[in-house]
Amino acid sequence: MAESDWDTVTVLRKKGPTAAQAKSKQAITAAQRRGEDLETSKKWSAGQNKQHLVTKNTAKLDRETEELHHERVPLEVGKVIQQGRQERGLTQKDLATKINEKPQIIADYECGRAIPNNQVMGKIERAIGLKLRGRDIGLPLEAKPKKK
Repeated sequence: MAESDWDTVTVLRKKGPTAAQAKSKQAITAAQRRGEDLETSKKWSAGQNKQHLVTKNTAKLDRETEELHHERVPLEVGKVIQQGRQERGLTQKDLATKINEKPQIIADYECGRAIPNNQVMGKIERAIGLKLRGRDIGLPLEAKPKKK
């Protein structure tokens, strides 16, 4: 026991505050009282599907006029999506869930309000089994032969 130093304290496994605790209102006010520098930043659209929220053409959409306007999905394509979806017995919400998109996107494509996105069009084509792009709109989607 002579080797023990009673003035020395060793703390094992002491953890700092978790991220949630560090961001809490109490932690922020305590840091402000101590006079510490605080940096706050708001994450915009964190954890969301960004490809539909922000596009490079946002400024162009704002300046859209009669002469300069973005291409929209033709009503013919919207009708093909609607018919294919109904043949499979899917609602707009079911189809959206199946392709990992929001139901509003399916509604926009069916009404002709959406700006065509090839990724989304490809997902819808595979889900309903009908072509939506090119000359053969409305024809059954052909399975591509696997490369050997």
